[in-house]
This record gives sequence, C-alpha cells and structure tokens, in this order.
Amino acid sequence: MHRIIAILKKEFLQMRRDRMTLGLVFMIPLVQLLLFGFAIQTEVKHIPTVVFDQSLSRESRELLDSFSASGYFDIKYTVNGYSDVNRMIDSGKAKIGIIFPPDFARSVNKGVSAQVQVLVDASDNMVANQAIAIANSIGLLKSQEMLAQKVKILPPYDIRVRPWYNPDGITAYYMVPAILGVVVTMTMVLLTSMAIVRERERGTLEQLMVTPIKPFELMLGKILPYIVLGYIQITVALLIGVTVFDVPIRGSLLELYLLTLFFITASLGLGILISNVAKNQMQAMQMGFFVMLPSIMLSGFMFPRDAMPRLIYYLSNLIPLTYYLDIIRGIVLKGIGFSYLVGQVVCLLVFSVVLLIASTLKFKKKIA
Repeated sequence: MHRIIAILKKEFLQMRRDRMTLGLVFMIPLVQLLLFGFAIQTEVKHIPTVVFDQSLSRESRELLDSFSASGYFDIKYTVNGYSDVNRMIDSGKAKIGIIFPPDFARSVNKGVSAQVQVLVDASDNMVANQAIAIANSIGLLKSQEMLAQKVKILPPYDIRVRPWYNPDGITAYYMVPAILGVVVTMTMVLLTSMAIVRERERGTLEQLMVTPIKPFELMLGKILPYIVLGYIQITVALLIGVTVFDVPIRGSLLELYLLTLFFITASLGLGILISNVAKNQMQAMQMGFFVMLPSIMLSGFMFPRDAMPRLIYYLSNLIPLTYYLDIIRGIVLKGIGFSYLVGQVVCLLVFSVVLLIASTLKFKKKIA
C-alpha cells in the first residue's frame, strides 16, 4: 500500500510542476462551457434580408414593417433589380430576398390576393426552415387582420416562398460538404500538432537541428506531406458524397480544389504552431481539442452563426473553418465561383501566412 501512495505522491507532484497541462485541464471545460452556452442557439433571429420593392407604396411598407418587427428579419439591403437580389443571396450577404411586384398596392386595394415573393437561401437548412415558417406566418397574420376589417373571400396577401439551392431541404446536401471541412480540420490540426513534439520526445529533432536544414525548410518539409493527405481525404469524401448521398456539385471542381489549398495550409499552420508551443504530446493533444470544439460549434457546421450573439459571431471569424464552409457550400450547392468568395480566400491566406510565420519564428526561438 505504501508503494501505491508513493506513486500517487509522485504523480501529483509531477502534475503540479506541469502548470500548462494543469491549467488546460481546468480552463478547457470552463471556457468552452461558457462559450458554447451563449453561442449555441437553435432559434435563428436577425436573418440578413434584401428587399426589392417595385411597389414603393404604403401597403408594401406596412408588410415590411411586420417582417422587421418579428425580430427574425433584418432588412439590411434595398436594391433596384432582380439581379441585385440574386447577387446578394449568392454572395451570402443576405439569406432572404423579399420582392414586391409593381401592382402590389393595387391588388390589395381591389381585394385581390397580392403576391409577395420570398427567396430563401436553403443551403442552410436550419435558417431556411425557420425563415419559411415565419414568412408564411406573417402573411397569414396580416391577412387575418385585414379580413377582420373588411369582408373578403380571398386573403389579401399571397406569400410565395421559393427555397433556392436545396429546395427539398435534404440534410445530406447541407451536412456532407461541412463534414468534409471538419474532417480535414481534425486531420490537419491534430496530426500536425503532434509532429514536432513527437520529434522532440524521440530525440530526432536534435539530430535535425545539427543538419544544414533551415527552420522554414523543416516546416515546409513537415507540411507538404499533409497537404497531399488533405487532398486525398477531400477526393475520397467528395466521391462518397456524390455516389452514396447524391450530393450535387454545381460549381467548378477545379476551383474547389484550388481554394481548398488555402484552408489546408491555414489548418496546418495552426497545428504546427500548437506543436511548437506544447511541451509534450499530452499538451499538444489538449490544445488540439481546445481548437477543434470551437471549430465545430462556432463555424456554422452544426448551428447557424446568425443565431449567435454578436460578440461570439465576431469571434467565429477567427476560425479558418468558418470561411471554408462558405467556400465549399458555395461551390457545391450554389455553384458560385471565386468572384463571390474573394473575402473568404483572402482571410484564409492571411491565416496561412501569419500562422506559418509565427510557427517558424517560434521554432527558431527554441533552437537558438
């Protein structure tokens, strides 16, 4: 028994000396519970909305006020053409498009059902389902209000919702491309976060240090094989998505592969940076999981970012997966190209450059 007690004392002393691991053990659940507790919301409000009002009448403004007052639709853009509505939805700036015809007010006043077209970006199922339900409810409630004032046979408002990109609401179309991004993130971050730590623990890092290899050459040498591995994963995942789940690929595969490179390098840079900061494999694994959970929860993979509090919404902009989900869903489901995804690509490029430079500098500092 005294031997077991002696081992227990040794382990507790070792834990106390390893302050970083001890801190991670307490901080990971604390930070993530607080973060996810506020961030994860299934009720989507303040959905960015674009309006094309050809009626410009009191009646159209009253109906728009009802949409705004619901709290679910934020009318952020007013445009002057169908092509502008299409561009806003394709680019992801707006999730909803509301279009009033020129004869909207005349139809309402004549007692004829006035049509209103509501376009919904259905590439995000949770947002789309809620937006469709709320839009139909608003049309029904407003119609009931007017019917209570005047005896009419037909409802005054005819809300016609048209889901785009995934009109049948097939979950696989929405989730399979996102799962691909998560799998690549897990592989790139978790595997590379162990790379340099493993080399250091085995003693092979010291052997590499005495060779003429420069720090950036060592970083590139470690990254390039994982880039090949990432592309293999993407190819396999796309084949499974198309053949098993019938996921349509509406955009250019060449563009998807080219833009994926920026995401892979950003994820690898993050993994290599963790590997340089961690002192042992346990710390590297803990830090890797500390990065992975926010990537899954806050990037829009499972829960819509539009439902998150503003502060956490902006924090999610610090996650590379956030931008890649826009890229892969945009190309696969919407069929859009690079011109609509410039902002996401630039952000991933900045992530890649900053993380790789930080990793190289941190590695130089260690071997100096």
